[in-house]
Amino acid sequence: RAGKTAGAGAGAVAGTAAPDGARSGAGRQAQVGVVLAAVFITYVGQSTLNPVIAPLSRLVGLKEWQIGLTISVAALMVVLTSQAWGKRSQSMGRKPVLVIALAVAAVSMGVFALVSHLGVTGALSGAPLFALFVIVRGVVFGAALAAVLPTAQACIADATTTEESRVRGMAGVGAAQGLASIAGALIGGALSGLSLLVSVDAVPVFLLIGLLVVAAALRKESRTALIAKPARVSPRDPRVWPYLVAGFGMFSALGLVQVVTGFRMVLAQSVIVPLSKWAPPVLLRAGALTAAIGFGLLLVDAGLAALIASVAIIGVGIGTAMPGYTAGPTLRMSRDEQGGLAGLIGATNGLTYVVAPTLGTFLYGVAPALPIVIGAAMLVGVLVFVCAHSGFRRPTGQGAG
Repeated sequence: RAGKTAGAGAGAVAGTAAPDGARSGAGRQAQVGVVLAAVFITYVGQSTLNPVIAPLSRLVGLKEWQIGLTISVAALMVVLTSQAWGKRSQSMGRKPVLVIALAVAAVSMGVFALVSHLGVTGALSGAPLFALFVIVRGVVFGAALAAVLPTAQACIADATTTEESRVRGMAGVGAAQGLASIAGALIGGALSGLSLLVSVDAVPVFLLIGLLVVAAALRKESRTALIAKPARVSPRDPRVWPYLVAGFGMFSALGLVQVVTGFRMVLAQSVIVPLSKWAPPVLLRAGALTAAIGFGLLLVDAGLAALIASVAIIGVGIGTAMPGYTAGPTLRMSRDEQGGLAGLIGATNGLTYVVAPTLGTFLYGVAPALPIVIGAAMLVGVLVFVCAHSGFRRPTGQGAG
């Protein structure tokens, strides 16, 4: 498969642009803006639940491990369905995929809100309540949410024709998701002052708003812009797997400590990455090194100031590396592979959320410093890997052979 892009040579990046000549560059960018807005609104909705999910579980009589399993099931569904969604976004089109996904997500979270109300009143409890939480919030919502990021990343790959614009576009996806996580947490916390259930009820409302934005503002692609049979991308493809390894290592390290790094990640992706104009491998090296330094500082018991500094440095590091990880492999793939690749990246990210939080909790129980030590070691390993592996030194647009 690696030789597929050889014929495209250095022009492979330009080859990812949409073939529909009627679409202007400005029109494509406007559509990218709509997709980014959909990402932001969707993840605001998802994040609104985060501050209240633990107290909600206690309020309805579920144990912490049960709600943890529900979230892990959702992450597993992201792993299992992301590539299918990414390919479908190229064959059906971005608008139908997002409309279907957001409609399913809104309905599932509406049902989740109803189930939560029944749990609080005592009308539903025990095993049936737990089963509905897993099915509705875990399986159905997780599978629907899995469509959003791969579709957005495939859209960026379709609308950008240079390395710089591709990296900037992928950074925009990360920044939208990061800002949404911050906004959602603030909104959820504020609404919980009225009632935990108000925060829960707000989630499907945000998802419906996202659905309306997509339905009203996102243009449906012409038939010539669609790809009837998008290529399947193997995680073993030599153009791809080095980036997946680096991304998995970074997100796993972050998940081991799960500290609040959202503000600094957004700063890195919205300011540092666009201004630096670094190539994806350079972003990965600089980001991994910075994050490793931040983890090292976490090991130093020097009070609150050092803790805040370490969290900020980790956020800047991961935020800098993320666009390199998401944009790098897209520059090596042909247009019909972009949807499959976007899904593969989404699946890799989801896999870290299946593994890392549980592992981090276990390691903390063994020794409080252990998650930090292992996280730092993983980032150093990523840094060495990115510096040493030849796949990060090849010019973009060429197969990794």
